[in-house]
Amino acid sequence: MAKISMYNATVPEFKRSLLALQAILVKAEAFVAEKKIADSVLLGAYLALDQFPFVKQVQVVCDTAKGTAGRLAGVELPKMEDNEVTLKELEARIDKTIAFLDSLKPEQFEGAEDREIPIYYFPGKALSGLEYVNAQGLPNFYFHLTTAYSILRHNGMNIGKADYMGQVAFHDEKK
Repeated sequence: MAKISMYNATVPEFKRSLLALQAILVKAEAFVAEKKIADSVLLGAYLALDQFPFVKQVQVVCDTAKGTAGRLAGVELPKMEDNEVTLKELEARIDKTIAFLDSLKPEQFEGAEDREIPIYYFPGKALSGLEYVNAQGLPNFYFHLTTAYSILRHNGMNIGKADYMGQVAFHDEKK
């Protein structure tokens, strides 16, 4: 069994969820083809007028995964332009995010729970790594992931909880 660490609490879970989101995007491609609508219809869809549209939700999911993991590992974050205009381009952004996560090693996270993480959108403020993961990283990641999923469901896509959860690595019970 894996030890709880900042690496294990973030990177594998981000990757599992990003792969699930990517699989949903593949289904979205089939959905727009079947309905004879442009990608831009889904990319511009939103749940509430004061929320980000679908495309921005996916961008923020990726940014939160790379930002949280990268800050905990103490590495420079890759820059991504927010210029995706197709579902395929969003899939490619997820690929880039996963490639970045794959470049991180567990040893880079040693001591990360106590590392001070500056909060760029609150100048002069910081959280410990553990506080950052629990209060910012994971909640923001799952908020935007859930919102992206909900936008697609709201627009008629036939996806369910198993799509959202992705590949969970179940094991046999120990008796």
